[in-house]
Amino acid sequence: MAPSSAVPDEQVVVGEEIEHVRVVTLNRPRQLNAISPELVSLLATYLEKWEKDEEAELVIIKGSGRAFCAGGDLRVFYDGRKIKDACLEVVYRFYWLCYHISTYKKTQVALVHGISMGGGAALMVPLKFSVVTEKTVFATPEASFGFHIDCGFSYYHSRLPGHLGEYLALTGGRLSGKEIVAAGLATHFVPFEKIVELENRLISLNSGDENAVRSVIEEFSSEVKLDEESILNKQSIIKECFSKDSVEEIIKSLEAEANNKGNVWIGAVLKGMKRSSPTALKIALRSVREGRNQTLSECLKKEFRLTMNILRTTISEDMYEGIRALTIDKDNAPKWEPSSLDKVEDGKLDLIFQPFEKNLELQIPESEEYRWDGKYENSAYALPN
Repeated sequence: MAPSSAVPDEQVVVGEEIEHVRVVTLNRPRQLNAISPELVSLLATYLEKWEKDEEAELVIIKGSGRAFCAGGDLRVFYDGRKIKDACLEVVYRFYWLCYHISTYKKTQVALVHGISMGGGAALMVPLKFSVVTEKTVFATPEASFGFHIDCGFSYYHSRLPGHLGEYLALTGGRLSGKEIVAAGLATHFVPFEKIVELENRLISLNSGDENAVRSVIEEFSSEVKLDEESILNKQSIIKECFSKDSVEEIIKSLEAEANNKGNVWIGAVLKGMKRSSPTALKIALRSVREGRNQTLSECLKKEFRLTMNILRTTISEDMYEGIRALTIDKDNAPKWEPSSLDKVEDGKLDLIFQPFEKNLELQIPESEEYRWDGKYENSAYALPN
């Protein structure tokens, strides 16, 4: 993906300054550019520096290798399971950064090829310009391994048309490049073979003028025409089923629809949901539903609470069990506890959605003047007792 020079192997984030253009490359290709503590720290440093730099006008974000960003590094979470709050810092820093990426003051362009999943897609969806290709794959598969949609996706998914957000959150359904644009999760579709040339043109443009940047991207972009079998052509069924009040009712509605002609695709959806963590499914549905009436800041604060409670196994150890089954032992046979939806207690769900004490919440600045305040190192978690 680098337009000209090779990316150094040892740096997990590489920043380039080219006149008025800044290019940041996620550089953990063997890990599919998964989010690690070092990656978050370096990315935040570059983005803050460039927003404050009067010479910087355009910021391009891309990934090295065959992925854009696969989301959180699950092994980091798993390895920290026996150490109290081992992953608190990276979670705090990345959720805090997600707010700043979404509200960034300079023109941003994401060049997204390959996998863009979970938290990794938070580097794509909120940008002014996000370019995908036929090689791009998007999903929020967190429920399948006992986690929840995070990094702002209870906000982004809740604003998708109909109840597509609930579908994506509960099923982990994948979208292709064209589907990502059609759903409103990216702005442009550009054939993969043209991506390097597009990047070079954007660098040559040497400007952050939004109209000029849009014009360049549109020179390379193609019209999006969905395949007949696209999930986005099933919106009426998705709306009918995923508008139900509970996960149990959603599954029941899907089972009824599955019997109708032309609905063979529902079988795989049901199979995936029934293999997911019952607790995670209920958290996901509630989080997206709440997100409809929350700001991005409120969603990120809520997601921070949920993540910390899940990492602390406040009501369940499903996330660690899901990661074990998916990436450690790779037996794909997680043993969820509780094992069925009817055994998930609403009172326990209430517990993990409860606000923390004010000083222990994710500190997202309310004033534009101090928008880069609230960093982890200045939070109650980092300060000595």
